[in-house]
Amino acid sequence: MIIDLHTHTRVGSDDSFIDTHELIAKARKTGLDGICITDHDWFWKMETIEKLRQEHDFLILPGVEMNTNDGHLLVFGLEKYTFGMHRTGFLKQVLDDVGGVMILAHPYRRNMYYGEDVETSVERYSHNSVFKYVDIIETHNGRATERQSRFSRELCCRLKLKATGGSDAHQISDIPSGATSFERDISSVEDLVTELKAGRFQPFDLRHQS
Repeated sequence: MIIDLHTHTRVGSDDSFIDTHELIAKARKTGLDGICITDHDWFWKMETIEKLRQEHDFLILPGVEMNTNDGHLLVFGLEKYTFGMHRTGFLKQVLDDVGGVMILAHPYRRNMYYGEDVETSVERYSHNSVFKYVDIIETHNGRATERQSRFSRELCCRLKLKATGGSDAHQISDIPSGATSFERDISSVEDLVTELKAGRFQPFDLRHQS
């Protein structure tokens, strides 16, 4: 299954221009098997997601892109905000309590310095405290430049972590661009979390594929 793990709608992300129904229709038309809606610090209600799934006959999973002191983290398995989740350590504790999982999104942001080569940036950032908490890095972001993507891939390789892909769509033209291929079928958030924890997936860059 090929799922875009990182999308935004104008419902929950004030920097997105995408209508929810338009996002789903475009994802289905372009051959994706499912999408995760991960609006910024916004929790979709499961009944709303289920209604969308039935209306479009398409796999839609809820997540959230949480803004933390260590950057943006894609979170799956949570249904509501608890004060303190902006601190990565606390967020990880809450996720562990409910059996959720998180992914470090677009790690290059604010971590590649002007005039600094990629290798030096990777070496410096690889010692960041966030890596005490995350086991997965988004290496294939649909809005990243080649240099930014290289940073993410080399960081992931250096730390020997698992890698995912997502479009990070904020406008409809961002679909399709990045996604993650899973070895097993996924039909729920619980399935997604299980497969992410098991490591049965790999990222894809869809920008240069027919």
